[in-house]
Parts: sequence; structure tokens; C-alpha cells
Amino acid sequence: MPHFDGIHEYASNLDGRGLSIGIVMSRFNPEACEALLAACVAELTRLDVAAGGIEIATVPGALEIPLILQSLAQSGRFDALIALGAVIRGETYHFEVVSNDSCRALMEAQLDSGIPIANGILTCETDEQALARARQKGADCAQAAVEMARLMRAIGERRP
Repeated sequence: MPHFDGIHEYASNLDGRGLSIGIVMSRFNPEACEALLAACVAELTRLDVAAGGIEIATVPGALEIPLILQSLAQSGRFDALIALGAVIRGETYHFEVVSNDSCRALMEAQLDSGIPIANGILTCETDEQALARARQKGADCAQAAVEMARLMRAIGERRP
């Protein structure tokens, strides 16, 4: 990224120390979801988020994730939240409904609460695709949550 003299630039910060991160994971498609969760928690730990700073809630499916994320956001206890799930295409239109509505609701919860939410709800054609993407996506969500939490703090600290 280029540097601009005299202009404040917010640097990327992946320091998880002192952060509180909430994770909501769907139990539907458990193999992919548990792989997402394992990778996410491992990366949060690598980024120095303390075990006591991580809370995990599980829900039946992807459509239930946003409500619990909203509740966690409203609690005021979290710097960032993470949604983890896997929606696998089936033979009906249900795939599109679940994929679109869960994503829309995550965005609404994030914007309404002001708490960053990393979207780790995979939308895949097959179980194999979901498993292939799970480890990387779980780690990516951990990084996004920490970076966004730090960015939100940095923006708040610059307020007059």
C-alpha cells in the first residue's frame, strides 16, 4: 500500500491480545463446520487471543446464526464475532434461500450493532468442496475478526 504524506493511514493489525471474540457455529453439515471451527480457534490462538477471550455458541443451522450473533453483539462483551457454517446445494431452491438470507442477516446484524462479523458460512456445491475450503476459511475469518476489531478500536481512539 502506498504511503501518503500528511494523511493518517490505519495499519492492518492482527494482534489478538486482550480481544474478546464470539463464534457462532451451525451444527448442520457437522464435518465441514467442525473443520471451520478447529481452524478458526487455532488461528485465533496463534494471533494471541486468550482462550478466555473466545466464546462459542452452536445453533441448528445457518438461518439460526444471525439471531445469536445479534444477541452476542447486543451483549456488549465482544470486540468481533464470527459466523461459521456450511450450506451445501441440494435438489431444491432451499440452498439459495438459506445462502442469501443468512448472508443478508449477518450484514444487518453487523451494521445494526457496529460489531464486526466475519462471514464463514460456506456455500458449496458438494460436501467435498466444503471440506476443501473449511480450514482456510476458518483461519481467514479469525484474521478478519481480529483485524476488524483492531481497526474499530483505532478509529474510536482517533475521535476528538
